[in-house]
Amino acid sequence: MIQSMTGFGKAVAELPDKKVTVEIKSLNSKQLDLNVRIPSAYREKEMQLRNEVMQSLERGKIDLVVGIENIGSDTSTQINRPLFASYLEQGRAIAAQMHIAEPTDWFAVLLRLPDMVKSDAASPGDDEWTAVHGAFREAVRLLIDFRIQEGAMLQRFFEEKADRIAQLLRQTEAYEEERIEKIKNRIAEGLNRLGETDYDRNRFEQEMLYYIEKLDVTEEKKRLDNHLKYFADTLRAPHGQGKKLGFIVQEIGREINTLGSKSNHAAMQQLVVAMKDELEQVREQVLNAL
Repeated sequence: MIQSMTGFGKAVAELPDKKVTVEIKSLNSKQLDLNVRIPSAYREKEMQLRNEVMQSLERGKIDLVVGIENIGSDTSTQINRPLFASYLEQGRAIAAQMHIAEPTDWFAVLLRLPDMVKSDAASPGDDEWTAVHGAFREAVRLLIDFRIQEGAMLQRFFEEKADRIAQLLRQTEAYEEERIEKIKNRIAEGLNRLGETDYDRNRFEQEMLYYIEKLDVTEEKKRLDNHLKYFADTLRAPHGQGKKLGFIVQEIGREINTLGSKSNHAAMQQLVVAMKDELEQVREQVLNAL
């Protein structure tokens, strides 16, 4: 079953004095592009989380965000009071010296200055990290479930488009004999307009066969049919088909283009245009396949 690279997962760890929220989001990308935002208290665990993301999600542009909300009366975050007082004294002295009005809200102004808020966050204990890690794994699981659901829709979409291209390919068979006959008649009419001009009939037949062989699309149709079957088989592969599907789509596109250039028939060319339209929709969506 194919998976999408798009997904989202969120889980919360409820602790006695805090609530830790883990959110993980994934978008399509050729490689793994992982961005992690994590509180300093859990910084030593970052590499562990990164490794688990790489093993579980494999590919995609992934954002992992861990946030802490303190719900207890005690908090490790404190205002640096001595520094606040120093800044306040200096600010008032400068205002008096330069004869400018003091801000109406010193408190809001000073809290924006560097090092005004300090945190004495300690490393998490085993119980706390077990809860946070559990929330992380739950968020990853939810993201994978999201990917599977999106992947099921992608798979149905790809199957419908591949079937449609195969149907259009079969419709070209109705024009095969008509197309060759039209080519023969057009060449014969050109010769008739020349009147009684003498020509080598054996050479003419050889040239006719050579020209018709150049316009023969039997091999292109056979290869296109094989590529479509390979595409369907790859869709049913157990895991990680995205890149391979992209390569197969390129090969399908080449055969459709060759079929169009050799068709030399208006109705067949219309079918080829319809194939290209279906394939372009596949090409856009295959970028989302894991």
